[in-house]
Amino acid sequence: MSQGKYNFISKVFYAIIFIFFFSCQKKKISYFETIAFNDVKLSATPKPGSWRYNHDEQFQQFEDFQKSKKIKPEPGKNTIYLQPIGDFNELQKKEIELTKEYLKIYFQLETKILPALPNSIFPKTVKRIFKDGQEQILAGYVLDSFLIKRKPKDAVVLMGITERDLFPRPEWNYVFGMASYENGVGVTSIYRFANGHLTDSNFNESLTRLLKISSHEIGHMFGISHCLNANCVMNGTNTLSETDFHYARACSLCQRKLNSSIAYDNKKRLLELKSFFEKQHFNSELARTEQDLNLLQ
Repeated sequence: MSQGKYNFISKVFYAIIFIFFFSCQKKKISYFETIAFNDVKLSATPKPGSWRYNHDEQFQQFEDFQKSKKIKPEPGKNTIYLQPIGDFNELQKKEIELTKEYLKIYFQLETKILPALPNSIFPKTVKRIFKDGQEQILAGYVLDSFLIKRKPKDAVVLMGITERDLFPRPEWNYVFGMASYENGVGVTSIYRFANGHLTDSNFNESLTRLLKISSHEIGHMFGISHCLNANCVMNGTNTLSETDFHYARACSLCQRKLNSSIAYDNKKRLLELKSFFEKQHFNSELARTEQDLNLLQ
C-alpha cells in the first residue's frame, strides 16, 4: 500500500472515531432542565388584587441570584431554628413539629425547635387590640428587639412562630409574617391560617399555609426573590386565597437557585418530600412530587 493511500485511510479512520466520540457526548439534561417540564407558567395578565397586579417586580435570573448578597449555610452555621412564642395547645404544637420536619426536608438542613417562650416577653407598648377583639403584636419588634438578640451561634436562620396575630405598622390591619433577610431572622403568625381557631377539620389547611409561608420567607433569606417564572412557593402573595393557589413546590429555577447555595441530593429531597406528603395526605403536592420523580426515571 502506498504511503499516500495509507495516510488517506488513516485520516478517514480517525474522522470516524472523532464523529463517533462526539456523537456519544450529547449534553446530559440537568435535573432542573428535566423537572422544568412540570413547571406551570404564570398567566400573562395577573388578576386585579393579586400580588403581581399590585407590584412591578423584576425577574430574577439565575445569574442575578448568583451576584446578589445573601446568607448561605456554612460549617458551624448551618442549622434552621424555630422559636415558638406564645401559649400553644397540643394541636398547635403538632403543627410546629410537622413544620420542623418539612423544613428539614425542604432545605435539607438540620432543623430544631427551641423551648417555647411566653407572650409576657412582649411589653404592652408593642401590643394592641384589633377591631375584632384579638391581641396583636408588632412584628418589627419581634425581629429587631427580640429574635436578632437570641439567634443561636450555629443558626443560619431563626424563625419565630407565634399564635398571636401580627401587625407591621399602626395603619396596617395585619401581616402573616415578616423577615429581616440580611440578619436571617423572621416571624410568622399561625393565627389567620386557621381563622384564629385550629381544629382537626382545618388542621391540614392551616399546616399547608404555614409550610408555604415559612419556606417562602426562609427562601428569601437565602437570596431568592419573588418568583415570576411559574406557579411556585416563591410567588408573592397578598391574601390567603392567593397563598392557597400557589404550590408548595418550588419551580425549577428557584430550586436551581436554592441548590446552588445548599449542595443537596435533588432526588433524595424529592423522595423525602413524597414520603412527607403521603403521611399528611397532601394529595395535590404528592402528585406534583411524583410527576417530578417520574421525569427522572
